[in-house]
Amino acid sequence: MVVNVVEDACIGCGQCEPECPVDAIAVNDIAVIDGDTCIDCGNCVDICPVDALSL
Repeated sequence: MVVNVVEDACIGCGQCEPECPVDAIAVNDIAVIDGDTCIDCGNCVDICPVDALSL
C-alpha cells in the first residue's frame, strides 16, 4: 500500500516532506510519493493541513 495524494486538494505546502522518515516524498507543485520507498507509516497523512494524503 502507498500513500495516495489527492492532487486537486494538495496545496504543495511541503509540511509532509520533512515528516517522512525514509525520504519518500518530494514536493514541487504537489506532493509526489515514491511508492518503492514509502513504508506506509502515516506521518505525512497526520501532518497534512488539507487532508490531501491518505493511506
